[in-house]
Amino acid sequence: MQLFAFGVNHHTAPLDIREHVAFSKESMQHALHDLVGHQLVKEAAIVSTCNRTEIYCNTDTPDKAVSWLADFHHLRFGDLEPYLYRLLREKAVKHAFRVASGLDSMVLGEPQILGQMKSAVKSAEQAGTLGLLLHKMFQRTFFVAKEVRTSTEIGACSVSMAAASARLAERIFGNISEQKVLFIGAGEMIELCAAHFVARHPVHVTVANRTVERAEALARRFNAHPISLGELPDQLALHDIVVTSTASPLPILGKGMLERAIKQRKHRPVFIVDLAVPRDVEPEVAELDDVFLYYVDDLADIVKEGLDNRQGAVTQAETIIESNVVDFMHWVATRQSVPTILALRNQAERYRRHELTRAYKLLAKGEDPEKVLESLSSGLTNKFLHLPSSVLNRASDDEREQLIELVNRLYQLHHS
Repeated sequence: MQLFAFGVNHHTAPLDIREHVAFSKESMQHALHDLVGHQLVKEAAIVSTCNRTEIYCNTDTPDKAVSWLADFHHLRFGDLEPYLYRLLREKAVKHAFRVASGLDSMVLGEPQILGQMKSAVKSAEQAGTLGLLLHKMFQRTFFVAKEVRTSTEIGACSVSMAAASARLAERIFGNISEQKVLFIGAGEMIELCAAHFVARHPVHVTVANRTVERAEALARRFNAHPISLGELPDQLALHDIVVTSTASPLPILGKGMLERAIKQRKHRPVFIVDLAVPRDVEPEVAELDDVFLYYVDDLADIVKEGLDNRQGAVTQAETIIESNVVDFMHWVATRQSVPTILALRNQAERYRRHELTRAYKLLAKGEDPEKVLESLSSGLTNKFLHLPSSVLNRASDDEREQLIELVNRLYQLHHS
């Protein structure tokens, strides 16, 4: 069993690279089946968020698994390779523990990543690509994340992406209570953003989504007005703040649509936060004078505020993680001896059945039961000891000393 994790994240790759290797919910099952089906890996789970795409697997051919990621997304491997990280065995385990605990996030201690990892595991279970090794690792991962969050202050005062978006809007407009806000999407990130913005009592809130029913459900929670994505061209100009996070593979807001909206607004500024990966807003929109456009990576400086106050908690969390990595790798090591233990037990069982069958035959012939039992025990003893005795007798001088020490240890022998 060889654990292997690889991928890209906000530390190693810019947004334009991350969005090219992101997996949508619709493509996840196909991707997992494709990876395992080609026998590149024995087990696999894929974590794909706005900040990272990484694959955890059990494989004997790590390089082939890495090449698969580029091939699946129709990319040249040379274009992706500079941004990739590869983590084997205990490094992969430690990485999983750190990610789930919020130590590797853009927002230190943010809790959303734990839910995203649990969703990734659920997808792998549904696809049938989660085996014993990954199942055990992720169960320990979730245990470690819970221990870190309950035993340290890692999550205290953390600034989420949603809170950072609202804070940035306040820096630009001063007072959100005088603005009209448009949310595009109806997923978890938009829900979090809506909670932060609505708490500041904007004049009007609109929720746009491809599925109007989901927009209506979210709108009811926040006393907002639901619309479909088809209504965006007419509705965009009515809003001062736009927050978007959808799973669309293509941009929803283009430069032309924004140009028309700005003209209708008579060049009053629009603040846009695009938290989607792949991006919902075309990069060319940033060229417009009256648009303040921020992507997920642009919020990094804001969410890092207060980091110094949490360094003590980080140290505590790292200690918890290191201890659990050692424990888990010990479990992995013990699993490697299981086939040998099973083979040893199977061999012993064959000896037992052979001698037992022989004893039944002797009893059936009317042999003395006491002599049959003596023969049974003698036969078993000879069979169990024949091979190790033979190996010791045939061992070379260099091997014999190590074998004697090993036999003494295995059988707990104490020489008088």
